[in-house]
Amino acid sequence: MERAAAGLSELGIGAGDGVSWILPTTTEALVLTGALSRLGALQNPIVPIYRHREVRFVAAQSKARLLIVPPRYRGFDYGEMARELAAELEGLETLVLDSGLPEADPAALPAVPQPTPPDRAPIRYLLYTSGTTSDPKGALHTDATLLATSRGLSDALDLRPGDRVAMVFPITHVGGLCWLYCSLLTGVAQLLVETFDPGPTIEFLSANQASLLGAGTAFHLAYLEAQRARGAEPIFPHARVFPGGGAPKPPQLHFDLKREIGGAGIASGYGLTECPIITNASPHDPDDKLAHTEGRANPPETRIKIVRLDDGAVAEPGEEGEVRALAPQCCKGYLDASLDADAFDEEGYFRTGDLGCLDADGYIVITGRLKDVIIRRGENISAKEVEDALYAHPKIADVAVIGLPDSLTGERACAVVACKRASDPLGFEEMVEFLKSQKMMVQKIPEQLELIEEVPRNPSGKILKKDLRERYAEAPFVRGGRG
Repeated sequence: MERAAAGLSELGIGAGDGVSWILPTTTEALVLTGALSRLGALQNPIVPIYRHREVRFVAAQSKARLLIVPPRYRGFDYGEMARELAAELEGLETLVLDSGLPEADPAALPAVPQPTPPDRAPIRYLLYTSGTTSDPKGALHTDATLLATSRGLSDALDLRPGDRVAMVFPITHVGGLCWLYCSLLTGVAQLLVETFDPGPTIEFLSANQASLLGAGTAFHLAYLEAQRARGAEPIFPHARVFPGGGAPKPPQLHFDLKREIGGAGIASGYGLTECPIITNASPHDPDDKLAHTEGRANPPETRIKIVRLDDGAVAEPGEEGEVRALAPQCCKGYLDASLDADAFDEEGYFRTGDLGCLDADGYIVITGRLKDVIIRRGENISAKEVEDALYAHPKIADVAVIGLPDSLTGERACAVVACKRASDPLGFEEMVEFLKSQKMMVQKIPEQLELIEEVPRNPSGKILKKDLRERYAEAPFVRGGRG
């Protein structure tokens, strides 16, 4: 790491310099993170799904001095993209890692800076939101904010040196950085997966005795499918717990994983790029909490309030409202400071834009997004409620419920379903009757069903509902059934 820092220093990178980088989850990426931290650079990890438009926006807004990329990854030429962007953006240089990180003698490196109190810690990370709804927003983080996140996560999951963590999602995601901090804090080992491919990935994780099998619903579904294909022999004999986050989980998935694979089941967390892991469950929590909630405030000094939408008052236990958090892991605002006023309330709480409630024991239940509520004839329909009900159908492997424009009702609910077997598809009337059997009110039952091979998700597991809305907004539709 010191040699890599020295190599970057010879390229002119020093304290405060902006460096954007895109790399898969490899040892090289971890070394780069440490090297940039050693130099005191402002590093901007970018998820590999970003392309020319998004990377250009990020590099231009952040005024990055250097863009570091692999030559190619998953069939895409990042080197060519980087060179095109360097020709467009004044002051941007590129480093294509076709022969590894630069190295030099670390003797000339400046002294390691002295630690500073958390409230005066310098900005070291620029982390952009996934940009599923609009241009990405750059959140400003410090070592202190990420360290607070990782301490809370380590305590919640009872991390120990013998643990081996499945690092199956991008290291450039905020969660990847937090798991790196967890390793440094507790000594847990990271099993790095460059590209998640269920067959070889599960074989690799099993052979290396993975005990924490993350990292969210999409991965957990893949594990469950593999276990069912294997039969009685456990694919993860050392499984202790299945950390989750980034996307809602169907409650039944917790029970299925625990019963069929083993361990404590899903211990999921809730947070955002701006305020990572606001809550997290513990493997020692009872099953009903693990299945139906996202845990409690994490770390303990985190304060959460639920604000009712009708009158702005703080909600009572069990009442739904917007989730807001005042936490040591919260970002220091956005790079575009004009966004800060809407992001924080008058008490300094971060407005998550998520709907949820706290139960009497302080566990949080996320019920949806403020913008993920389908308003049909003036009545609110929770997409997550319908998704959870549909997931229990034996034919369904994955599901997303979206709102589509409707001239008669304002919006209509559309269920986008990936079936377990293409040869045994779900029918519209079959879906309706199933939801009625679940005692769901008729007004909440989707009026449209679309079958899809795979529900699209971003690297953190969030369903790309914007893409689905665009895809199906103009699809033929016959009221009372599929178009």
